[in-house]
Amino acid sequence: MRSINNLRGFSSGKTLSSDDLIEFHASRLLLLIQLCGIKDSKTKTAKIEGLTKLAKLDFFVRHPAFFNKVAAHLSSSDSIQSDDIESKMVRFHYGPWDKRYYQIIPYLEARGLIWVLKNGSAYNFVLTNLGKSIAEQLLAHDEFGEVSERMKSVKKLLGGKTGNFLKELIYKVFDEEVKEKNLDDLI
Repeated sequence: MRSINNLRGFSSGKTLSSDDLIEFHASRLLLLIQLCGIKDSKTKTAKIEGLTKLAKLDFFVRHPAFFNKVAAHLSSSDSIQSDDIESKMVRFHYGPWDKRYYQIIPYLEARGLIWVLKNGSAYNFVLTNLGKSIAEQLLAHDEFGEVSERMKSVKKLLGGKTGNFLKELIYKVFDEEVKEKNLDDLI
C-alpha cells in the first residue's frame, strides 16, 4: 500500500487505484468510527469497541450483498442499494479480515486521528477531536455520500451488536462464502 504523498517512482504506465492508497482506507475507517461507533458517555466522542467489531462492521460496509443477506436473515427491511464491493477482504481466524488494518490503524494513531485504548484483552478505537473534525470534513464531500449511507444502514442494524455476535452471525449466515473458506482466501 502506498501513500498519495509518496508516489515518486510509481510507473506512469501502471494503474493506480484507490484501493492501493492508505489514505483511502484511513478515510473509510475514520468514517466507520464516526458513523458506526457509539458515543462515549463521558467524552461524547465516537468509538468502536474491539478490533473484531471494527472489522465486521467494515466488512458489511464494503460488501453490500452480504449486508443485505444478513438484514433478510434478521428479518429487517434495511438494505443497501448497491452490489459493488468496495475493497476485498480475506478469510482469517475470526472471519472477514483485512491485513492492511495492521498498517492503517497505526497510520491513524500516529497522525493523532484516533486513540487505540486497551480495555482488558480488547482494543477500543476512539476518534480524537482532530479525527472527528476530519471525518466531518469528509462527510461534507459528495464522494463519501454512498459509503456514509452504507455506514448508516450498517449502524442501524448492527451497530449495537458485539464483535463476537457479528462474527458468529457471519459464520451462521455465510457458511460457504466465509466459514468454509481457507485462511487467506479472498471473500
